[in-house]
Amino acid sequence: MIRHLVLFKLNAGVTKDDPRIPAAVAAFEKVGQTVPELREWQIGWNITDRDIAQDFAINSLVEDGDALQAYLTHPDHVAAAGLWREFATWVIADYEV
Repeated sequence: MIRHLVLFKLNAGVTKDDPRIPAAVAAFEKVGQTVPELREWQIGWNITDRDIAQDFAINSLVEDGDALQAYLTHPDHVAAAGLWREFATWVIADYEV
């Protein structure tokens, strides 16, 4: 199993009130429902206020490297990431569990 973590940071000047954000969050909610390779799918906004904190997170689980690649190239994932690319940057970690 592979745990896939993504932490998003909104770009300077962008807040959660930005009108692009509801569609971007909805797009990731859709990913959790449409990508069959996902064993677990959690998304959410950071609830703490610390200088080092990121703003939004994805915590997911897939079976193996092939499933991870299928998830990454799934059209719904590609579309959602494209929306976030407009107003945020992110870091990822993939590790075996």
